[in-house]
Amino acid sequence: QVRLVESGGGSVEAGESLTLSCTVSEVTIKDTCMGWFRQAPGKERERVATIDKRGRTSYSDTVKGRFTVSSGNDGHILYLQMNSLKPEDTAMYYCAVEVTTGWSCTDWTPSPLGHWGQGTQVTVSS
Repeated sequence: QVRLVESGGGSVEAGESLTLSCTVSEVTIKDTCMGWFRQAPGKERERVATIDKRGRTSYSDTVKGRFTVSSGNDGHILYLQMNSLKPEDTAMYYCAVEVTTGWSCTDWTPSPLGHWGQGTQVTVSS
């Protein structure tokens, strides 16, 4: 079973930065989508950022220009660099990975075949 573990969450003040990491226990030579999702209390899960095997990235409009997603170690680790954090960014952040067939991960929503981490909490105070 593929295991993902997030780390790097914490409490910061608005305007500060935070970097999240996600370690992936196993990788595949197949095409994949990897990315970050978040969910705040009382709200639906939201796609934050995605990256595919070719390094192509996508971002939600609410984080575009502030967040950067990247991968390293041949897909064994996933990062989310978050700058200029806002209170609205407060949520539980989850990383996910799934084998996919498609031209991009822009509209990716993990299926039951996808793998998720347990999440890391990000809290931004005003």
